[in-house]
Amino acid sequence: MNRKIRLIWDFHGGDSQGTAEHHVRHLKQFMERENIDCHRFFVDSADDLHNMACMTVNEKDVIILRDALKPNRALVVEDN
Repeated sequence: MNRKIRLIWDFHGGDSQGTAEHHVRHLKQFMERENIDCHRFFVDSADDLHNMACMTVNEKDVIILRDALKPNRALVVEDN
């Protein structure tokens, strides 16, 4: 269980980039408060009306984070 997992929250609409950026701030606060390691926080964009708040975490923490934060989806991050 050493894999890294990207948790993703999707936001749609004209304000989706700002909403995703704001959500990332709350994700950082949660991770700091709960003392859970995170490899990366970022906002990704599919297009002008679809932005995503993302964070990459250790697989061992996914169940706890899934239940507490309810991401829309998750992906295994390939190490290259």
